[in-house]
Amino acid sequence: MNETSDGTASARTDVLVVGSGPAGASAALFLATYGVDVTVVTKYGRLSDTPRAHITNQRTMETMRDVGLEQTLMDLATPWELMSNTTFCTSLAGEELGRVESWGTSLARKGDYEAQSPCHMLDAPQTITEPVLMKAAQERGAKVRFDTEYLSHSQDDEGVTTRLRDRLTGAEYSVRSRYLVGADGARSRVAADLDLPFEGPGAVGGALGIIFEADLSRFVAHRPSVLYWMLQPGAEKEGVGLGVLRMIKPWHEWMLMWGYAVADGPPDLTDEYIRELAVMLVGTDDFEMRVTARSPWTVNHHYATSLARGRVFCVGDAVHRHPPTNGLGSNTSVQDSYNLAWKLAHVLRGTASPSLLESYDAERAPIARQIVERANQSIADTGRIMQALGLDDTSDPARLEEALAARKAPGPEGDAVRAALRDAIAYKSYEFNAHGVEHNQRYVSTAVVPDGTPMPEFRRDEQLYAQPTTWPGAKLPHTWVTRDGHRVSTLDLVGRGEWSVVTGIGGASWLAAAAALGAARGLQLRPVSIGPGEAVEDPYGTWAQLRETDDGGVLLVRPDGYVAARSIAAPDSPEEAHAWLAGVLDAVLGPVPGAPGDVVDARAEAVPAPA
Repeated sequence: MNETSDGTASARTDVLVVGSGPAGASAALFLATYGVDVTVVTKYGRLSDTPRAHITNQRTMETMRDVGLEQTLMDLATPWELMSNTTFCTSLAGEELGRVESWGTSLARKGDYEAQSPCHMLDAPQTITEPVLMKAAQERGAKVRFDTEYLSHSQDDEGVTTRLRDRLTGAEYSVRSRYLVGADGARSRVAADLDLPFEGPGAVGGALGIIFEADLSRFVAHRPSVLYWMLQPGAEKEGVGLGVLRMIKPWHEWMLMWGYAVADGPPDLTDEYIRELAVMLVGTDDFEMRVTARSPWTVNHHYATSLARGRVFCVGDAVHRHPPTNGLGSNTSVQDSYNLAWKLAHVLRGTASPSLLESYDAERAPIARQIVERANQSIADTGRIMQALGLDDTSDPARLEEALAARKAPGPEGDAVRAALRDAIAYKSYEFNAHGVEHNQRYVSTAVVPDGTPMPEFRRDEQLYAQPTTWPGAKLPHTWVTRDGHRVSTLDLVGRGEWSVVTGIGGASWLAAAAALGAARGLQLRPVSIGPGEAVEDPYGTWAQLRETDDGGVLLVRPDGYVAARSIAAPDSPEEAHAWLAGVLDAVLGPVPGAPGDVVDARAEAVPAPA
């Protein structure tokens, strides 16, 4: 740290990250893993002490696998098989209305999930994930400063100057960085200072989050789940739709969620009020509980249509604010950072032009909108359950009792209620089995070179079902192949912060071109050849079915596992392979500094694949 002319302290770093939640901690982790000098500041004195975000989906686990933390999280989290039975009932001890086998655990969906990824979903609350991410980031060189408040920033052609305040001493100082990442949550001051454009109505409801300890295993161990939804009088549909008990640790730590109207403000969270709510949702007072945290929170419907300005980028809840439905929040936050970190690393190394960074906004802003709309739609979809019972709300206890009795009545009217209720509960698969929402993200940006083919049409519901493809802009498909006889995922062949060139028998010219161009650009282009007698073999034949190229075709795969460019056929000559690969690298990364010749502008139109 140095002294400036006005006596205030200053520091330097390549990337300054504001915020230590899932977005900030993962940004620090990825950047440090890639060798970037990164500093994290947070106004808080510690990492999260409440287990807010928790669903950890396969794509996020793939990013953790890529940086060597998959097993660490698996050892600490609630495993996939205990996440299944999302239950709708009047209370834990009361009538059960129905269940949804969730997160791909049903016999009908488990194969879809296992075919899509080498990773399993987990339930890993922030109290587990943040320490894991931050510890690994620090071990890899990231610096972290707690009790440090962001005040403002200014940027110029060379970097960003950020004003900070030490909350312990009150001292203010500046940090000079090449780039700034705003990961400071739903009330982001970085996003506000950038004046990012937002769409959506904003706050649409309120909810209470009450964390307590109680042994409820006798009510739930036989139907293990993350979420238990209660149809109880007074549940405010502006909040999360119904009353909810969310498992934090099976089966003795819980979060109680209960909606309230934002216009009315939150109720007084006294011990008596909390106990009353808990007894109502559990369905008996025959349990002891210890409340460890209580707070209201806002149900938001708000997303930024642009995520960056100049050298400042925003990630996570700073740019997409929504309810916890679908479990998309922390997952999208981690994936934002994963998308941004490799681009920053390559620009800072000098292996890519700063223009590469423009692709972050182009690729992730549509995802911000998608997941905010999806999460809020899932809240609305909960209303189908009340509609099936002939209810507008649960304000009238007598009417609610009549509706619940109707579902047990014989005859045509009871038949209709039961059928409607089954359909309404099954429809919640769009919240609890939205595999396609998690995996079918397709990028269109300057970091992807089209090959002239249209995006493949979805053969099944694109929100419910993941559909792998090697179309440029899609994530490389997972399947099991072998290396030295041992089974590995195709995702294990790529990533780790570097580019990969994936081909097969007849693709030697691609690998030779990759070696030459990598050396010329100072760029690692990992060679991957899959086929009989190659370093990687395809004994199940599944890669041949998924690759959508000929044996001698090629995929240029980005450090985040996305396909940047594709040639379906083998080149006619080594020169053709070299010219094609040079063109797509120039298009995505920019030309080699000082290299002679014109840049092939593959961004304006598709680079012709070899015939």
